[in-house]
Amino acid sequence: MPMDQNEIERLIKKKLPDAEVSIRDLAGDGDHYAATVVSEAFRGKTRVQQHQLVYEALEGNMGGALHALALQTSAPES
Repeated sequence: MPMDQNEIERLIKKKLPDAEVSIRDLAGDGDHYAATVVSEAFRGKTRVQQHQLVYEALEGNMGGALHALALQTSAPES
């Protein structure tokens, strides 16, 4: 069963409560999304580490209920 974009946002904010999250359904199929996530938790981390935090937040749904997620992550501008 595809994952709803509200559920994706909920899971990310559960792990990263300060996050600003924007999600777009890329194909209209509930399987392919693009997400922009801005969180202080990303400050000082590499892009890979930032993405790993988001994947951890998705609680194992990546590759299952959620087929594809194009990520853009960053810390807030100072």
